[in-house]
Amino acid sequence: MQHYGMENVWEQGDVVTRGIVLALIVLALLSWTVIALKLWDVVRVRRMTRDAERLFWHSDSFHEGLEKLGDEASPSSSNPFAALALTGHEAADHHRTLIHLHGRLNMSDWIARCLGETVDETASDLQRGLAMLASIGSTGPFVGLFGTVWGIYHALLAIGVAGEARVDQVAGPIGESLIMTACGLFVAIPAVLGYNALTRANAAILTSLNRFSHALHAYFVTGSLASPGTTMGPQVTPDDAPPVQADDSELGLQ
Repeated sequence: MQHYGMENVWEQGDVVTRGIVLALIVLALLSWTVIALKLWDVVRVRRMTRDAERLFWHSDSFHEGLEKLGDEASPSSSNPFAALALTGHEAADHHRTLIHLHGRLNMSDWIARCLGETVDETASDLQRGLAMLASIGSTGPFVGLFGTVWGIYHALLAIGVAGEARVDQVAGPIGESLIMTACGLFVAIPAVLGYNALTRANAAILTSLNRFSHALHAYFVTGSLASPGTTMGPQVTPDDAPPVQADDSELGLQ
């Protein structure tokens, strides 16, 4: 009595068949590893999002807000919100103190550019690994299908050599070959679902980052958060106000 299954596929398969099985195993391991790591990143950044929205803007000072975001706040911090805050702070300081070409730019444009670069870097980090998931999801079924075609080809050769085609001689080898297609789908489906879920989660994170970036931009340019009644122009303090010129009639000059 012959036994059929993946064990028999491995034992009776040639180099190509075993190579396809190993390739599917490697693709599955890569897919689940990327999904697990990216899900951890999503959970971590979402927690940072809640902290930024709940703690940072309710602080008494900018530095107190940074402390609430984390002790490792720096422009290269793993916390994208802390990195954004410090990037905006350094951009504002450099624009005021350094005399370079960027000193001739409008301060609002300079800060917006620096914040935008940080958001783009964070978006690039969030997208890292998703291309692999997309590739695995699109190629996995075809790898399994190739294994099926290869197995059916060898099954038909064996039937031709035997000179007879009984049901047990046809159904067993072809059924084993079809398992390869199922394995390819088993590899591809989680990769596709993981890619779609992570893409949606990253879009939500980027929306929060952009909203935080706009609020920081308003803070550094105007000294206050943007609101429907707040203009985006710089605030004028009494010391910075231009001198008031008296009208000739007020001085008694006609």
